[in-house]
Amino acid sequence: QVQLVESGGGLVQAGGSLRLSCAASGSILSIDTMAWHRRATGKQRELVAAITSGGNINYTDSVKGRFTISRDNAKNTVYLQMNSLKPEDTAVYYCYADGYASTWYYSWGQGTQVTVSS
Repeated sequence: QVQLVESGGGLVQAGGSLRLSCAASGSILSIDTMAWHRRATGKQRELVAAITSGGNINYTDSVKGRFTISRDNAKNTVYLQMNSLKPEDTAVYYCYADGYASTWYYSWGQGTQVTVSS
């Protein structure tokens, strides 16, 4: 079983920055994709950014140029640097990872709240 633990959420004013972290632990043989999703109140969960083990990255259009996803493979950790935050970025942010343990797995973190005030 693979566990994901997120940290770094909080309250920030519009234009500010936050950095989210997500560390994976457990019987991990490999981690392929690591990603951040978010769910705002009353909306469906959406992919924010994803990064593969090969370094391929993609972002949803609304965060391009403001958010940066990165990973530290030695620490099994993914980061999301969020700059120029907007009130519409307010959401619960969830970490996601997939890969191989004893079998193929995918896991979700518990979520961390990001609130951007205007």
